Amino acid sequence: MSMSSTIKDVAKHAGVSVATVSRVLNNLPGYSEETKRKVEQAVKELGYQPNAIARGLVNKRTQTIGVLFPSVSSSFSSEILHGIEDVAQNHNYSIIVCNTAEDGKRTMKYLQVLREKRVDGIIFSSGVLEPEYYEAVQAMDVPLVLVATQSEFDGAPYVKVDDRKAAYDAACYLIRRGHREIAMIGGGESDLIAGRPRYEGFRQALRDHGLPLREDHVLDGGFTFEGGCRAAERLLTAAPEVTAVFAAGDEMAIAVISMAAKLGIAVPGRLSVIGYDNLKLAEMSNPPLTTVAQPLQEMGRLASEKLIAMLDNGETAFSEIVPHRVIERQTVKQRSL
Repeated sequence: MSMSSTIKDVAKHAGVSVATVSRVLNNLPGYSEETKRKVEQAVKELGYQPNAIARGLVNKRTQTIGVLFPSVSSSFSSEILHGIEDVAQNHNYSIIVCNTAEDGKRTMKYLQVLREKRVDGIIFSSGVLEPEYYEAVQAMDVPLVLVATQSEFDGAPYVKVDDRKAAYDAACYLIRRGHREIAMIGGGESDLIAGRPRYEGFRQALRDHGLPLREDHVLDGGFTFEGGCRAAERLLTAAPEVTAVFAAGDEMAIAVISMAAKLGIAVPGRLSVIGYDNLKLAEMSNPPLTTVAQPLQEMGRLASEKLIAMLDNGETAFSEIVPHRVIERQTVKQRSL
C-alpha cells in the first residue's frame, strides 16, 4: 500500500467510522478492545502515517522547535545549531531554522510562520530580543530560551558566556605577555549584547593595569571579515606603535592577520593578535589563531536541554553563564619587557 493512505482508507479497511479510528489513534475512550485491534491492524497493513500537524492539533504538540538566528551561514550559528540539534534529536524533536538576517520585519514574519506551524517552543540566538518579538512569543504561549544573548524579560532564560569578563581576560592575556600598546577591533558600541560589553571588558583591563587607553586604538569592525579588514587597515597604517590587537570576533581577527600580511607586518613577529569565539576558522588561519573560546556547541546543547525540560517536565529553566577560556595557538608572542 502507498504511504499516502488516508484515515478514510483505514476506517474502510477496519470496517469502522473515521471518528472511531481517530479516537483509537488519539487514545480517547469509547470503543471495544476488538475495535482497537482491528484499527491497529488496518493501520499496520496500510502503512498509515497520521499527519504530524493533525496529530498535533489533538494533543497540542508537534514535537518541533523553532530556532531563530540572525545569520545562519556563519560558522558561529552552525556550531550552536549542532548542539541544539543533538539534544533535540535525542528527545524526538525536529528543528525549524529561521535566518532573520538581523532584520526586524523578517523576525516578525518568521515568528508568524512558527506560530502557524505550531512549534512547541522557541530558541532565540545572538541578537537583541526586541519587545515586539517577546510579545509575539508570549502570544504564542510557548516557552522561549535565549542562547548567546540575554534580555531583561521574565521567562526568557539564557545561556551565554560573560562577554565582559571574556574580553577582559583576552586583554589581560596580551598584557601578561608584555604588550603595552594594545588596540581593539570590536562589533560596534551600539550592539548591547556582544558589542559594548566586550569594549567595556577591554577598557577595564587596561585601566586595571594602569595602561593608557587611546580611543583611536578602539575601532568598529562590525563583526565581519570585510569590516575587520577596513578597521585593520586604518589602525595599522595610522598607529604603528600598536604591538597587539584584540579582535572581538574570529573573522575580524583573521582580517587583521590578512591585512598585516598585505602591509608586510609579521604576525606574531611585529603584531600579536587574539580573537574571540574559537570558530573552526581559527585553526585554519595562518598562523593558527589564539582566541577566547565560547563553548558554542555546549551552549546549543544547554539551550535545547532547558527548553525540552520546560516542555516535557514543565520545569522552570534558569539562566546559565558558561565558562570561556583562552585557547593558545600561534598569533601572540611574548614581548621582552
